[in-house]
Amino acid sequence: MKDGIVESKVPEVTVIFWIIKVLATTLGETGGDAVSMSMNLGYSVSSAIFVGIFLISVAGQISVRKFHPFLYWFVVIATTTAGTTMADLADRSLGIGYPGGSSLLFALLMISLVVWYRSEGSISVNTVSTPRVEVFYWTSILFSQTLGTALGDWMADTNGLGYEGGALVFGAGLLISAAAYYFTSVSRTALFWVAFILTRPLGATLGDLLDKPLANGGMAFSRYTATAILAALIVACVTLLPQRPGGHAGRPEAARI
Repeated sequence: MKDGIVESKVPEVTVIFWIIKVLATTLGETGGDAVSMSMNLGYSVSSAIFVGIFLISVAGQISVRKFHPFLYWFVVIATTTAGTTMADLADRSLGIGYPGGSSLLFALLMISLVVWYRSEGSISVNTVSTPRVEVFYWTSILFSQTLGTALGDWMADTNGLGYEGGALVFGAGLLISAAAYYFTSVSRTALFWVAFILTRPLGATLGDLLDKPLANGGMAFSRYTATAILAALIVACVTLLPQRPGGHAGRPEAARI
């Protein structure tokens, strides 16, 4: 705590945050597909692998006492790769389909946020400074990443927009959210979660654009190559672009929505 300000264990939400978030979600799509499809492990096995990585990494994140950029973004990548394979498992292997999968995941995300709010009085990311709140935060993040994957695939595959069209739609949604942030009094916490969800389908469509065949509207990059390039960009951003933890004054009540 510095001058009455409790430091969060997640980064301050800035333009840099959103740049790295989009890169991480795009990597989640290419990396998840690389394991489930290119390695032919299937969605069930791949989901088990990535969920295991997520649980180990989030345990490490919760155990540390302050914000560590590389550890934080590693956990985010773990959620987005797990989200990719879990959404594909629900939509394709379990036969729920894109509408059913998206509806189920939306419900799970809303439940996690409501439980978090009723328990702590806030769902602001600036209050993520205790293990209890971190559990709520990362649970909501995992559901939001999985939901975003399902939405991205639904938009690109079934509505005739293709990967470029899907990316434009979700990019436009983010621009509207940004405009609401700067020009309206809409809750900043609500806008954060809207934008956080929208960056995942944007990343999903961008990832598909990179690695799908030319005949399917993609750029035909190898999934391994695309994943390696995105990982290098994330490492460069985290290393070179300054990030600092968010903070709040005392108890989470200061950041209520």
